[in-house]
Amino acid sequence: MGTVIETSIQEYPLRARGKVRDIYDLGDSFLFIASDRISAFDYVLPNPIPDKGKVLTLISLFWFHYLQELVNNHVFTAQFSEFPEQLQKYPELEGRSMIVKKAKMFPVECVARGYLSGSGWKEYLDRGSVCGIALPSGLKESDVLPEPIFTPATKAETGHDINISFEEVCSILDEATAHALRDLTLSIYKRAAAHAEKQGIIIADTKFEFGIFDGNIILCDEVLTPDSSRFWPKDDYQPGKSQKSLDKQYVRNYLESIHWNKQPPCPELPPLVIDETSRKYREIYRRITGSRLDWNSAMFMA
Repeated sequence: MGTVIETSIQEYPLRARGKVRDIYDLGDSFLFIASDRISAFDYVLPNPIPDKGKVLTLISLFWFHYLQELVNNHVFTAQFSEFPEQLQKYPELEGRSMIVKKAKMFPVECVARGYLSGSGWKEYLDRGSVCGIALPSGLKESDVLPEPIFTPATKAETGHDINISFEEVCSILDEATAHALRDLTLSIYKRAAAHAEKQGIIIADTKFEFGIFDGNIILCDEVLTPDSSRFWPKDDYQPGKSQKSLDKQYVRNYLESIHWNKQPPCPELPPLVIDETSRKYREIYRRITGSRLDWNSAMFMA
């Protein structure tokens, strides 16, 4: 169907348009659509990435299914044939959308880190800790941590999310809920990381979003995608430096290399970078799920 930059569903109100997702209000549920937009440094870039929205949707569906013994999720259906009749005239939705529960979202990003990278590495260099968690001295960039850690962040409508301590999470929510989210985050991360490692992939860190539905905590939004995680090829892993990635870090690295000032206007991505980014997204999908990017063969949800 080609790339999808932005959707316009006339039959339902647009609830939100994020950096990647368009969300429509269906009344008793939401329609989540993953576009092919890509953002970096808090800005949406001009060029879409072919197949990106499908990768985000299908890999999330894989993980929702894989993790369902640990936690329920927000998916009602991702089968286009089960969508309301009013949506059937939008075939571009197939493979990149799902109908989901209206959960009450927690106002924190639940981040799990198993390796020292990104903002965690920068904080460690400055303070010897990450989100208030003291770490052993002498660690190098990309080192594996003694144990995975929970490093939450506040959700920012604009700009960067801000790392906060576990104690701050307890004050934003309540102590019992904060402990439940921390334990669930680390349990999910450990299980997912073990699966990915068997597939030759290191999940360095990732972020989750949780909500409440019918009185229970459920896993929402996207999960363990190349947009929300750092994926490193295991056979190329060498601590002490930044790693080769199968995620959007490749795009960030390109933008750093051309010395973009991270202010509008955003630079165009050259065809080579677009093609390689699309290839990386498809490759991580194949590596994680064991199948190629094919909607019909990738339906994991009952």
